[in-house]
Parts: sequence; C-alpha cells; structure tokens
Amino acid sequence: MTKIRVKKLAWRQWNIEHLKKHNVTVKEVEFSIINFIAHKHGYKGRYILIGRSGNRIISTIVKREKVNTYLVITARDADKKERKIVYEKENK
Repeated sequence: MTKIRVKKLAWRQWNIEHLKKHNVTVKEVEFSIINFIAHKHGYKGRYILIGRSGNRIISTIVKREKVNTYLVITARDADKKERKIVYEKENK
C-alpha cells in the first residue's frame, strides 16, 4: 500500500463550505489527519484518510497537490466498513 505523509493540508473556500453539509469542522479534519489510522485509495487518484477526532471517526477525501501537501476535497463521518478498519487496527 502507498505510504502517505501529510505535512500540510490545502484549503479552499468551497471545501470549507462543503464540510458544513456533513457537520464536520476544519479543526476536526485537521485533528483526524494528524495521526490518521488508515487510508485507502479512492477514485480519480484521491485517497481516503480515516482518523479520529475526539469520539468521532472521520473519513477525509484528499488529492495530492505537491509532495506531502494534500487538498481536502471533503470529509464526513466514517461509514460502517471504514469504522471496522479503524477498530481492527486499534485492537491489534
């Protein structure tokens, strides 16, 4: 699996507004990505980073912009399969 190192997140006004539709804040996204637990490939060359922010498990879809810099496309609460991945990794 591809190793992903996120040092910087790129934000645009449209993606910040889009997060509101999913009831997720910028701080929650940043916190969940600092030490994301799992990742998987999305479509169009995007990645889904799954991490915790408090008690929430958040899935963030990102696209690589530059080395170690990723553009946030959207973020939402993790679905059942994504939560299962997190629980399995945490309980190893």
